[in-house]
Amino acid sequence: MPSLACATGLPQSSASAGKCPSAQVCSASSCQSRVSFSLSLVPWSKQAFWCLVQICEKYLPGYYSEKLEAIQLDGQILFSLLHKVSPVAYKHLSKQKIDPILYMTEWFMCAFSRTLPWSSVLRVWDMFFCEGVKIIFRVGLVLLKHTLGSSDKLKSCQGQYETMERLRALSPKIMQETFLVQEVIELPVTERQIEREHLIQLKKWREMHGELQCKSPPRLHGAKAINDAEPPTRKALEPVPSIIVPPGPAPVPKARKSKEKSREKSLGGPANGPRAEGNGAPVSTRELLHPQVSPHHQSKESLSSRESEDTYL
Repeated sequence: MPSLACATGLPQSSASAGKCPSAQVCSASSCQSRVSFSLSLVPWSKQAFWCLVQICEKYLPGYYSEKLEAIQLDGQILFSLLHKVSPVAYKHLSKQKIDPILYMTEWFMCAFSRTLPWSSVLRVWDMFFCEGVKIIFRVGLVLLKHTLGSSDKLKSCQGQYETMERLRALSPKIMQETFLVQEVIELPVTERQIEREHLIQLKKWREMHGELQCKSPPRLHGAKAINDAEPPTRKALEPVPSIIVPPGPAPVPKARKSKEKSREKSLGGPANGPRAEGNGAPVSTRELLHPQVSPHHQSKESLSSRESEDTYL
């Protein structure tokens, strides 16, 4: 296998320490190195490496195993979906007895990084990381449909060799970014259809070849499915205020200050503080508004009330 460390910019020990166990030494190493090379074009080598790990173990599990069982199974899924998307292309490939693994292996294992122009690769990978392997199936179906999907296009593909050459040299028009992305978005192929067809083809495989030797985990369709299956262990970052106000007395509104000053003026006291009594003790505004009754005055009032009671009695 080509050095993954050279492609991702990581030390050799990090790349070969079993971080990607499904990536074994096999004929698919060149396709895997192409994917890792494409990821190495981003400036973050560590993130690129772990992105490659996610591709191998979550998005395309089993693709880089020794006997390529997963890619053969997906080839049959692609061919079955083609029957619904483009019956003309399906009929032609069946007539020429062209096995799907002959033309779709490089497409799927390299995630079209060897087939499409770079601008289209970026758009396809953007959707692929977001929505999962259904984008890879859709791109393959769009290419087959617009290459072999009409009788006019099949005039120059009378034999098996001509058909394979046509699939190797795709028209630049159908690989153009704007056209391809629009066709991929509009193609009605869902995750449920892919999973249903996967079960059908897996049953046929077991009848013909027995159980799969590569026991890969089930693939996850996109970033959301991966995040739901593996919730993050770290706590969510709490917002930190950028402006911290020191503790202290709350400022008094200007309207409130003006009201207090006008009230003090109306009561005849000074503007800057409460007026003082004869002995020099300050008198507060509350005492001016609600004067307290002295005990001597209170006793005289109680005495007069008692005398009035006696008079009535």
